[in-house]
Amino acid sequence: MTTKSGCGDPQHLRGIGMSHRRLENGLTSSPAVMFGEALRFAREQAGLKQEDLAKLLHCHRTVITRYEGGKRPMDRDTVEKADELLAMGGLLVRLWERVDWHADVEHPDWFQKYVELEEEAVGVRVLQYMRINGLLQCEEYAYEIFRLGDARNNPQWLSERVAARLSRQDRFLTDDGPSMIVILHESAIRTVIGGPGVMARQMEHLLSVGERTNVVIQVAPFASRARKLPSTSVILLEMADGKEWVYSESLYRGHFSDAPTVVQESRRDFDLVRGAVLSMDDSHALIAEAMEDYRYAERRAERGVVAEEQLQRRQRGRVHRGSPRIPSRRRPRA
Repeated sequence: MTTKSGCGDPQHLRGIGMSHRRLENGLTSSPAVMFGEALRFAREQAGLKQEDLAKLLHCHRTVITRYEGGKRPMDRDTVEKADELLAMGGLLVRLWERVDWHADVEHPDWFQKYVELEEEAVGVRVLQYMRINGLLQCEEYAYEIFRLGDARNNPQWLSERVAARLSRQDRFLTDDGPSMIVILHESAIRTVIGGPGVMARQMEHLLSVGERTNVVIQVAPFASRARKLPSTSVILLEMADGKEWVYSESLYRGHFSDAPTVVQESRRDFDLVRGAVLSMDDSHALIAEAMEDYRYAERRAERGVVAEEQLQRRQRGRVHRGSPRIPSRRRPRA
């Protein structure tokens, strides 16, 4: 199965491993996974399938799967109802109370967890530095991003990663898709990936995507007057049940939190930054200007290559193999 890949930095190219979090064949140090295993055991002892418990709890089967895998926390009301339905006498509630559900998630499969949350999100807000966010990347740009981290130069590996990234965009790039508000710092637009030709096509893609009714793209210029700019890219995910997650990245791992204080602070920072960015029209104009600049640079580069090739052909024509170079005689004028 192809893993859906990350936002664009080389650290997203790492493999995905979950064996240390599962109990099928060994131990785990994760309290969340232990709680999920207890829930699974109780469900099976009650003779219920995941579909059955999902109906009783008024949710989808995949939600039960994530509860039992320790990938998604249950709220207290749901835990209490599950405890009663499964006749656990309060044990599930006591276990749930012992888990730090607000702890940051830091493990090798961190981006897979993000993708799973993204697939259920009804709203996404993004503040992005240095790179275009994965949900807004065109095919050429995504290819170059992955190529930067492919030391093996494996065409099949690159093709699979690009296809996985583009497939994540499908549910967002439709007229009835989830809302997506993206603030691109100007550094994401000015940082050249793959050359001016690739950047020109990426800018064109941004302009096209920005025309969709569910997508808002605004630019935070270098000279932004925002009182406080977060030091790293941040994504806020709004779920159908009203729950919100904050996701950010450090060098080798992702960080998740649904702690109310963290969510509130991140939402406030996002709103403050958005109040100081360019309007949608001005952002469109800046991206269009960058597109024309990249197209001009691409044409100049192409002309430079042609001129260099012509010069090399002329030089080859003037070199006599195996003999010294002899200046040509001037023909007498008529």
